[in-house]
Order: sequence, then C-alpha cells, then structure tokens
Amino acid sequence: QVQLVESGGGSVQAGGSLRLSCAASEKARVMGWFRQAPGNEREGVASIWTADGSTYYHPSVKGRFTVFHDAAKTTLYLQMNSLKPEDTGMYYCAATRVGGRTLVSDAYPYWGQGTQVTVSS
Repeated sequence: QVQLVESGGGSVQAGGSLRLSCAASEKARVMGWFRQAPGNEREGVASIWTADGSTYYHPSVKGRFTVFHDAAKTTLYLQMNSLKPEDTGMYYCAATRVGGRTLVSDAYPYWGQGTQVTVSS
C-alpha cells in the first residue's frame, strides 16, 4: 500500500501561482495529479513516469503546469502558474506500481486525501 499525503493548496487570484506537494511512503512507477470540481468528474491533470521522467498533461494545463519529483522520487510536485478560475477544485495525488493510461483515474489504486485549490477572478 502506497500512502500519499498532499499539501500546498489554497486560495489565489487568477494569474497567480501555487505549488502542490505529495509525499509518498514509497517510490511508485507512475504518479499523477487529478482534480475534481463540484458536479464534475475527476480528471487527470498531469502524470510522470519516475523511471525516465516522461510527463503527460491535460491539454487545458499544458504550458501552465509542471509536474516533477524530487531526487528520491518519493515527493511529487505540481507547479501551477497562470491559474484560472476553471482550475478550481480538489486536487488529488495518485500512484501506481504498474503502467497504464496515466491520465485515467482507473489506472491508480493509491490516492491521497486531496487538497483544495480555489482560484478567484
């Protein structure tokens, strides 16, 4: 069981930045960030394969968000710049020991509790 704890959420005005962190109890093969706004389905935001650093992004965040991990590959980050009100939601960290479609929530068996991001206009 991989345990995940997110931090770094908060409230920011449009155009601002936030960095989310996710501390993992052990290294995973793939780690990702998902978000869910009220009334919406959970959607994949960004993911990274820890072996080679390959990253994947939702089209709506490409060029604004960056996913990366620390040298030990047990802390995942999401740097979010140029934030928009539509980025508002609960952000979840996820991990899997196997591969798959890494922006799809079903690929991940391990989840954190989430951290809230609110962007005001």
